[in-house]
Amino acid sequence: MTTKTWMVQVHLDEQGDDTFADAVLTADAKDEVHGRGTSRRNPADEASPQIGDELAAARALSDLAHQLLSAAASDIEARTRQQVNSLDL
Repeated sequence: MTTKTWMVQVHLDEQGDDTFADAVLTADAKDEVHGRGTSRRNPADEASPQIGDELAAARALSDLAHQLLSAAASDIEARTRQQVNSLDL
């Protein structure tokens, strides 16, 4: 049995009504993949930094997940020589 640990850190940066998130996956202690997400508060809405953080982080993690699926599809294609749609994984 092999156990691996992949670490994900989410960095948040608030600038006015905008929140920017960078989700960083560190795999095998050397490879990094970055997912990015943003949120923008509607000026008509009540200020709630936690909601902006949640939205930006969720979008960054979603971006990261899509990148991993795309990488897996590419790796499968390289080995099987058959086209793979990452949405089918």
